[in-house]
Amino acid sequence: MDLRLYYQKIRDMESKITEAFPIVVSNETADGGKPGVLTEVTPGIAAKMLVQGAARLATAEEAMAFRAVQAEAKRVADQEAAAAKVQFTVLSTTELNKLRGALKSSKD
Repeated sequence: MDLRLYYQKIRDMESKITEAFPIVVSNETADGGKPGVLTEVTPGIAAKMLVQGAARLATAEEAMAFRAVQAEAKRVADQEAAAAKVQFTVLSTTELNKLRGALKSSKD
């Protein structure tokens, strides 16, 4: 294998990739690579995977669906993190007595 040609192909492929973080779809490989797995990578890694035949660039529809799934997963994770936060307030005895007095007067 001519390494100069190999790296030139990677540089050429990288220059053709316009996205900052392209989505690639994996191909089945002899060393156990699973086909159809979508991943967001840097242009350099995408170019290397494309030249090696380990992946292909995702179509616009595949990329949009992948990003929608990722956005939803982040939203759910953010909600779970917010729900897990424990909020409490430290009150002095005076403030507690004031709140109890206000509660008793509102019940009357």
